[in-house]
Amino acid sequence: MPDFSLDKRLAASTVYALDLTVSRVLVMDDARYPWLVLVPRRAHLTELFELSPTDRVLLTEEIAIAAERLKALTGCHKINVANLGNLVPQLHIHVIARNIGDPAWAGPVWGVGEAVPYEPKALEAFVHSVVHMF
Repeated sequence: MPDFSLDKRLAASTVYALDLTVSRVLVMDDARYPWLVLVPRRAHLTELFELSPTDRVLLTEEIAIAAERLKALTGCHKINVANLGNLVPQLHIHVIARNIGDPAWAGPVWGVGEAVPYEPKALEAFVHSVVHMF
């Protein structure tokens, strides 16, 4: 997509994993939670309804696949899927593996503590696992 560019805040807190039909899959660099971010590779989008009907269907399927496979990969208790956009307006969807007793359980992850960056080898291994789950 020629006009697509990733918001600088997303780029600063994530690592590229792969591109799907509609979305770019990123790994959030926060070792407290296995966390993916799917960003539709379409320019200037802030809302889900701004996608074409076809892209909305495809993105929904990509979210479902990411959630299902992240749960299988991590064995987590629950998957959280969210689209906020209050701080980063570029349309993006969070897919987060949650476990009872994690630092933010049972509430949302936002605003709870500070991100804990992965050790480089652990980040590389997780990204590799994410790529291979698709």
